[in-house]
Amino acid sequence: MMKKLLVFTLVMFVFGYALVPFYEKFCEVTGINNLLRPDVRAKDNWVDEERWITIEFDANTRGLPWQFKPLQTSARIHPGESVNVMYEITNDSDREVVGQAIPSYSPRYLDKHLKKFECFCFTKQVLKPKETRQMPVQFVIEPGLPAEIHTVTISYTFFELPEGVNAVKN
Repeated sequence: MMKKLLVFTLVMFVFGYALVPFYEKFCEVTGINNLLRPDVRAKDNWVDEERWITIEFDANTRGLPWQFKPLQTSARIHPGESVNVMYEITNDSDREVVGQAIPSYSPRYLDKHLKKFECFCFTKQVLKPKETRQMPVQFVIEPGLPAEIHTVTISYTFFELPEGVNAVKN
C-alpha cells in the first residue's frame, strides 16, 4: 500500500510539473493569453486608412483620495492603428492606498473590437502618500468596428481595494 501511495505521489508530482509547459503550448496553439506578446500585435492586423475614429478618454475615481486623468483627452485614429495613451494618478492622502481600475466603453459592444496590449487596469495599483505615477494604455481598435461608428469613449474608474482583496481581472 505504501509503495502504491509513493508511486501515485510521484506520478502526480510529475504530472503537476509537466502541466506548465503543456498549458503554455495549449495557450500558444489556441491563441489564449497572447495579448502581451509583441509578435501577436502585428499579426493579422491591417489598418483601414479610409476611415477615421475619434477616441475620447475619460477618467474617474470612486471613494479614492486620488486625482486621475488622461494626459490627452482624445485621439483621432484609423481602425487597426496602435494607440498609446498615458494616464496620470496622484495620491492626495497621507496614507498608502490600493486601487483597481475598471474599464467601461461606449458604445457598449466596443469591447469586442478593442484589443488591449498593456493597461494599468490589469493589476491593482498601490500608491504611497503624495505619490504621482504615469501609466500607459496600449491598444488597437479592430477595423471590424461597424462603419457607422465614428466616435468611441474609453473610460476608467478607480475604486479603492480593501486590504487583502486581490485585483479584479479585466
